This record gives sequence, structure tokens and C-alpha cells, in this order.
Amino acid sequence: MERVDIAIIGTGPGGLEAAITAINRNKKILLIGSRDFSDKVSKAHMIKNYLGLPDAAGDVLAKSFKNHIEGMGVEITEDKINAVYAMGKYFSLQGANETYEATTVILATGVVMAKPYPGENEFLGRGVSYCATCDAPLYKGKTVAVIAATKKEEAEADFLTEVCENVLYFPLYKETPSVCDKVTVINEKPLEIKGDMKARTLVTSEGEHNVDCIFVLRDAISPGQLVPGLATEGAHVKTDRQMTTNIPGCFVCGDLAGKPYQYIKAAGEGNVAALSAVDYIAELKKGEQQA
Repeated sequence: MERVDIAIIGTGPGGLEAAITAINRNKKILLIGSRDFSDKVSKAHMIKNYLGLPDAAGDVLAKSFKNHIEGMGVEITEDKINAVYAMGKYFSLQGANETYEATTVILATGVVMAKPYPGENEFLGRGVSYCATCDAPLYKGKTVAVIAATKKEEAEADFLTEVCENVLYFPLYKETPSVCDKVTVINEKPLEIKGDMKARTLVTSEGEHNVDCIFVLRDAISPGQLVPGLATEGAHVKTDRQMTTNIPGCFVCGDLAGKPYQYIKAAGEGNVAALSAVDYIAELKKGEQQA
């Protein structure tokens, strides 16, 4: 895929505003996220402090967002980014469907509230994975566990049955799972991941399950795990007023940048992050011309 100027991860107010600003500055962008935008917006009862839209219901605000970006021709790529690697003068983004390249990256993923399971960080890449599509071939003919935060993960569990011998599915949502007959649904609460050199056991509220890999599938990944080396503070990314991070070319906006969790604040930060990315690209080009 062609390298873009700015990759924006997230389609909440921050990500959408960053996309609009970047396009207005004639930058080639890649906007990755849900075409349904953020549930936090569409399900909001009433928003009273968004300039120009007094007393707007969440669905009204979401519709305004949709009309705006469609009017500007902004396209949304529906994919889940599992890792972002700084490669020097560009970033490599590993998605569930393909790999992307961008000169700069803006993180607008929102805050990940779920805490990692004990052992999750320790065994990441060694029997713990966030992407079934990416890592399934490594476990051909093996037994794997899937911890699923939402029904959207059912498709990945079904896919795993095409490669793996046994797929144990642990749904964390209330709805009844609709998975294929080859998937074994286990209604037990995951508690811990144990192993030696690699993860080997998923401990639950009812006992232990010996597996070769544990796929932890959430809507979003914590920023420190998403971008190796990124400086964080709790659930947030450390940033300044220009929305820069400790990694050159990587910017942040919205809830991920810290409180208050307000739509108007997220949109403003998206604007700043995009402008900072534009300036960063200009400085890169200047340095290349002078070299």
C-alpha cells in the first residue's frame, strides 16, 4: 500500500477532526476505525457544550460528523491496528487485514479501561496475541483460547477453526454467542495467564485450561502495547500542548491524551495534532533538501 502522510487511528471526534484538518492542509491521510464512529457519541443523551450545536443529542452530533466527513470525501478504512512500529522516517502499522505505512501517526483511540490480565504483558508475543488473523498460522493444529470482549470477535473465533484443532471461546459479553459448531463456548471468567517460557495456561473462575495460545481480543489496545516505547501515564499518553509524544512523528489527541473526557476538547486536540503532524512533515522535507 502507498505510504500516506498521516495515519489517524480512531474515528471519534478527535480522529475525525484530525482527518478534516489534514485534508484541508493537502495531506494524504489514512483514517482507520469504525464507520459507525464512537459509541460514546451516538449513545450520548444530550450534549450541552459543543459550540454551534446547543442541546444536541448524541445521534444528532454523530449525524453531523458523518455529513461533514462525507462532504469532504473522507474515507474510513475499517481495520483494527494491533501494533505501530517507528521505523525511523516512517511508521509501520500492523492491521488485522494488512500492513500500512505512514510518515506520521495520530493516536485517537480513546482510553482503554480494561486492565491487562496477570501474565498478559509478560507473555505478549510468547503465547499471547491480540490478532487472530495475524497469528493463526503459528498455531496450526493446536489448541487456542479466545477471550472476546464483544460479539465482533466471533468472526475471528470462527476463522481460527479453519487452522487450529481446538478453539475455546470465553465471551465477556451478555449476548448469546453465535459461533460455528467447531468453537467450544466456555462461560467462565478469565483471571490469569500462566506459563514458563511461553503462555501455557488460562486460569478462570472455574479452573485451568491448557492451551498453546491465548488470543485477547478487545476493541482497543492500551497505548504502551500498541506503540512500543511510547511514554504513558496510567491509561493516558504523555503529551504537551502540541499533542506530541516522546516518539518523533507520533501524536495523540482526545481521551487518550488525558482528562477531561469531553467531545469539544477531543475535537480541538485533533485539530492541533494534525497541524503538528503537518509541521513535522515540513521539517522532514526541509532536512532532506538540505542534506
